[in-house]
Amino acid sequence: MQTRSDVMREAAVLEHEEVVIRTGVRSGLPIIIAVHSTALGDAVGGCRMWPYPDWGAGLADALALSAAMTLKCAAAGLDFGGGKSVIVLPPGTASRDVDRRAALLDFGDAVQGFGGRYHGGEDVGTSAEDMWVARERTPWVHCLPVHHGGSGEPSELTAVGTFAAIEATWRHLAGTSSLAGRRISIVGLGQVGGRLAGLLAEAGAELTVADLDPGREELARTLGARWVDADTALTAEADILVPAALGGMLTGSLVPRLRCAAVVGPANNQLASPSVAGELARRGIVWAPDFVVNAGGVIHGTIIDMGGGTPDEARNATLRIGDRLTAIYGEATAAGIVPYEAAIRLARRRITDAAALRQAAG
Repeated sequence: MQTRSDVMREAAVLEHEEVVIRTGVRSGLPIIIAVHSTALGDAVGGCRMWPYPDWGAGLADALALSAAMTLKCAAAGLDFGGGKSVIVLPPGTASRDVDRRAALLDFGDAVQGFGGRYHGGEDVGTSAEDMWVARERTPWVHCLPVHHGGSGEPSELTAVGTFAAIEATWRHLAGTSSLAGRRISIVGLGQVGGRLAGLLAEAGAELTVADLDPGREELARTLGARWVDADTALTAEADILVPAALGGMLTGSLVPRLRCAAVVGPANNQLASPSVAGELARRGIVWAPDFVVNAGGVIHGTIIDMGGGTPDEARNATLRIGDRLTAIYGEATAAGIVPYEAAIRLARRRITDAAALRQAAG
């Protein structure tokens, strides 16, 4: 008998152009690549290596993340579509406990099978060095280490773009982009969250931070931030809450407990369900659509690695995230809708227009 989640996964697959699930010949691990759309161009999206309850949960993540990548590229004005890869680790398994090289070579083979319609990069659980391993099997992986001629980790621009989004949101709420003295609570101090915390500290914000890794407490001390557990950080009294860890953090049960004016963060797929956007709005909490906020990484990869552009060009394009978010807030206010819906409309207009042009060209 099919469960509700089984049916939902099958329905989601039907929205995607192609989904490949294979067992790695070297690692024995499930390798999943989901291409959601190539209406705007080749699909791009990182490779996540993470433990899941089962391969079906990894598939569900790949489907959701690839759909978000389509929206992200469209909203950012990039001529690329959305895709995502997941290397499914067994429950409770750390990546150091498996043959990492074997898994990455298997991933490279899977990418090669798309013949350039899908381009991979690093994501949660993988790095630029990992992409260098996968490059042994395919030319269609990017964000390689600098010492191998690549552009390196894209985390810095993801943090820069999120900072610009936080400034834009505070300007929307308070009429000023100055973050001096603002109370900001960050959940997640990884590659992006840690860099973002540094930028916010430099801007004079008062930080409350949390991370599952106790080793990150040293960074908190260096930044003069208050170190707390994740639940305390989520519900802390703050001007802005910054989700910078894994997705699904914003649930219907959490919304009534929030004590912030806005939620702006780099984590993917922050909403446990789309209805949470409306629940946040009814509480008067502004939610900045995550696929707009966290586009700095894909901007980095597509402009520098794939487009031959310069770091300055990528940085300038990333800083425009703030202007884009301001326009979304304006459209939402004028139309009487939540920013999430306004951002979805923006992305879908680009995709629809591109599809129409392609059809007309025949």
